[in-house]
Amino acid sequence: MKYRIKLLAGLCCLGFSLSAAAVNINTAAAEQIAKELKGVGTAKAGAIVLYREQHGAFKSLKELSKVKGIGVATIDKNRENIQLDIE
Repeated sequence: MKYRIKLLAGLCCLGFSLSAAAVNINTAAAEQIAKELKGVGTAKAGAIVLYREQHGAFKSLKELSKVKGIGVATIDKNRENIQLDIE
């Protein structure tokens, strides 16, 4: 029984360590965006950076949906991991 409790506790810790970290889409490189956001690969991450360079910093998550390939579903999956801080 003690083994099962320890195993369960270990798996819970592993789950927390595997969760994506928050990423500031106004400052992060495409590689970091692709790594941290679910459903966002290098092409979509590159499109986010390109949009940011052309239009300035994102002011809202709704604005992020203007990026080609980024829809409401992608934003909803990553809502907790997206930061919009402007530095």
